[in-house]
Amino acid sequence: MICKVRSLLGLNCYTLVFVNHLSPLFKYFFDVWVRILIVDDDPDITFTFKKGLEAENEKNSSNKVFFKVNSYNDPLLALSEFKPDLYDLILIDINMPQIDGIELSSKILELDANVKICLVTAGEANIEALRELYPTRSIGCFVKKPVTIENLVRRVKAELQ
Repeated sequence: MICKVRSLLGLNCYTLVFVNHLSPLFKYFFDVWVRILIVDDDPDITFTFKKGLEAENEKNSSNKVFFKVNSYNDPLLALSEFKPDLYDLILIDINMPQIDGIELSSKILELDANVKICLVTAGEANIEALRELYPTRSIGCFVKKPVTIENLVRRVKAELQ
């Protein structure tokens, strides 16, 4: 993740920090930019999720965690352009043409085993069956559409804790 450092001279500089869990002390000294990728074949969903998450950056000046969001509507393009160690969290729709979200998440986790993944679905999903089917995958959360932006932000923040 990218952090903006407040120097003693009042200057801001940016540095790349590799941390999985952020301590409160770390958040006190740094503005943390969390990188999120959204992959959904519905452009309205990616647009709404992206704008909703980025709007959270403006809500509270005491907020030390900011979202930088990228999105793709083509899962194969997202996979071909995926860069390991760039994203902290990926939101992936389960039902997409060409490649479903389960297979896409498996391929992404082969490239980057440390990224957290949340699966998003408008349909019924047996979450426990998916976890049993993929026990070694770090698919930690599931988001059911429709979802309010407030609930999406809450779920994303909880997953990043």
